[in-house]
Amino acid sequence: MKYLLIGSFGQLGNEFKNFFLRNSIDYVETDLPTLDVSKLDDVDKFLSLHRPDVVVNCSAYNFVDHAENDKWNCLKVNTIGVRNLAYICKKYGAFLVHYSTDYVFDGEKPSPYIEEDKPNPVNFYGLSKFFGEEAIIEELKEFLIFRVSWLYGFGTQNFIIKFLNWSEESDTVRVPVDEISVPTSTHTVVNVSMKAVEEGLTGLYHLTNSGFASRYEWALALKKELGLRVNVIPAKSEEFQLPARRPKFSAMCNGKISELLGITIPPWREELNNFLAVFARKN
Repeated sequence: MKYLLIGSFGQLGNEFKNFFLRNSIDYVETDLPTLDVSKLDDVDKFLSLHRPDVVVNCSAYNFVDHAENDKWNCLKVNTIGVRNLAYICKKYGAFLVHYSTDYVFDGEKPSPYIEEDKPNPVNFYGLSKFFGEEAIIEELKEFLIFRVSWLYGFGTQNFIIKFLNWSEESDTVRVPVDEISVPTSTHTVVNVSMKAVEEGLTGLYHLTNSGFASRYEWALALKKELGLRVNVIPAKSEEFQLPARRPKFSAMCNGKISELLGITIPPWREELNNFLAVFARKN
């Protein structure tokens, strides 16, 4: 089976590359500027040339605040690009694996979201990702869409790196206590994704580590495990006056995919500790 990995420069794409290499899996990787998913003809030519069996789409515009004033570029990647991929996958008979977000929800539900809950994004990034989901569902009969949350791995665009930078700039860091979701490792996402593909699973699923936490709890865990001296102060999200609203409680339940695959997905704290042990050795 041949895989096409799109968005290979990002932290999730990098995790997929490592998995493919470790397991001697046949794959082709691409990212900007080689392939712009918003250009239908380019997507057609690329898939026609490589003829993958499975397309793994890790490309995304994930600058949540910038998206509020950069709507077109956000839509080009998260909606138009996704529809292009779905359309061309259908043309060449390739199976599409795509990643969405917990930000498709408004955060008003008092318990973790399940797949049957109705999306209601509160920011443009979340809306663009929801439109991308809808595009796949409209174009394809079989696919895999995974909603992930607070993703981290070996990259620069995640909360761990941001928190470390803040810790270097100041001896006190204020972190929202009223934003709650699930810190989720790229390691978990890739391993569960590949098991789902191998077992022929199709549909839309929530793929996170287990449990949930506030940003503040996540920051405290980072402080403890990395031995940082910074003071972490709980704050309200409104204090930061960010351009994009965030859902207050967007934790998702991974029970459906866990049951279908017969697996137990590690708790977020356990997986974070495992990651940080490797992260500390590398840094």
